[in-house]
Amino acid sequence: MSEQPPSDAELRAALEEEMKRLQVDDVLLQSVVSLINLGIRRLGVAEGTEDERDLEQARVAIEAVRSLMGVLEEATPEQLPAIRDGLSRLQMAYVQAGGGGGGAGGGEPRAEPEPPKPPKPGEAGPAQSSGRLWVPGQ
Repeated sequence: MSEQPPSDAELRAALEEEMKRLQVDDVLLQSVVSLINLGIRRLGVAEGTEDERDLEQARVAIEAVRSLMGVLEEATPEQLPAIRDGLSRLQMAYVQAGGGGGGAGGGEPRAEPEPPKPPKPGEAGPAQSSGRLWVPGQ
């Protein structure tokens, strides 16, 4: 006896049940992890991904994750250290792959940026107020 594939109504019911259990925080976290992993693939630095190299796509992945950091800070603060670590690794790989603008060994040396002014007592610093990570050269 062969089993019948589920009907459309059964599939819809299963999807509805899954949607009841699913949390936005879970989808957000999974999306960010997927963006970081996809960004690494688009850099072509992992073995077997050399033909997938697309620095613009890697840059978009970095910017997308950076833009979600403030939301992640509120939604899943316990996951933030791992996400920051993954994003930092992605950003460093991006710079090493030549997507960082000034890259090592090429062109004229960049002028040293002025150090940021320290925040006044009680004010948030630049990292806290922007929700974004500092990236060398930006």
